[in-house]
Amino acid sequence: MLPDGWYLTQDVEDFLAQAGDFLSSRAALHNTPLTDIEKLRTRGVTDHNAEAAVFGRLESQGEVRAIFYLTPRGRLGLTPLSAAQTGTLAAHLTDLGHSPSNVIADHDTAGAFAESWQQHTGAAAEPFWRTHLYRLGTLTPPQPRPEGQGRLTDEKDREQVVRWCREFCVDVGEQSSIDLIDAGSWEDSRFGDRHFTFWETPEGAPVSMAAATSVIGGMVRIDPVYTPAHLRGRGYAGAVTVEASRAALAAGATDVVLFTDPDNPTSNALYQRIGYVHLADFAGYTFSYGAPEAG
Repeated sequence: MLPDGWYLTQDVEDFLAQAGDFLSSRAALHNTPLTDIEKLRTRGVTDHNAEAAVFGRLESQGEVRAIFYLTPRGRLGLTPLSAAQTGTLAAHLTDLGHSPSNVIADHDTAGAFAESWQQHTGAAAEPFWRTHLYRLGTLTPPQPRPEGQGRLTDEKDREQVVRWCREFCVDVGEQSSIDLIDAGSWEDSRFGDRHFTFWETPEGAPVSMAAATSVIGGMVRIDPVYTPAHLRGRGYAGAVTVEASRAALAAGATDVVLFTDPDNPTSNALYQRIGYVHLADFAGYTFSYGAPEAG
C-alpha cells in the first residue's frame, strides 16, 4: 500500500475482487472503467496484455472510495477524486515512474488531474475530449417511426460495420481508432467487443447503425451511433438507438448509457426525446512530455 490509502496491483482479478462492487455501485457513472477493465481482463487471459496495466484503489475506513487504471497504451482512467486526491495520485505515479499519455474522467476530476500532472512533471496538458453522459430513463420510441426494422448484425455484415466505424471515426476525429482499423487491428480497437444493430429499410438496405457493449456490472453503453451523411435527418438514428437500448434492457441491463458531443444540439435533443437524461460531463486531456535536450 502507498501512503494515503492507495493500493496498487497489476493483477486485474485481484483488483476486481476488491473494487468490483464499488464500480458496479454507480455503474452509469463508472461505465468507462467497467468496460476498459473488462477488456483488459478478457484479453489478458489470452495474450497477457493486462500484465502491463496498473490498477489502484483508494480505501478509507475499509471501503473503496475511488479507483484508477493505467492501460498498456497509456490511458489513465479515474473515478471522481477531489483536487487534493488528484495531487496525491499524481505524486505517487510520478514517484513510480509512470507516464500516462492521456487521462479521462468526469470533467472536474480530469481537469484537476491534468493540472496536478503538469505541476509534478512539467508535461503539457491539452484537452481532446468533452462529452455529456446520458442515462436511459423511460425508453420512448420516436414518433413518427421511420419505415423499416432493426436487425442484429452477423458475420456477413462485418465489412459494412468496419467501414461505418471508420467513417464514424473520421467524422469525430478519432485518429487512433482509424489507425487501428486501417492496420487490421479490429479487435484492439474500441469497437472489437461491441454488438451491432442495423436499422434497415423495408427492402433490407442498412441505413443506420448502433453498437452496444456487453452487460458489465449491470451497465450497457451505446457507442457508437452512426448514420451516413446522405441518410441523416430521416429518423434512422433515433430508431436504431431505441432498438439497441431495448436489446440492452432485454439482456438485463439496469443502466443504459451513452455519450454525446456537447457541440451537437441535434443529437443531444434526439437522445432526450427517446428517454435519455443528462447525468454528468466528462473530459479528456493528452500529455506531451517534450523531447530531451541533446547532450
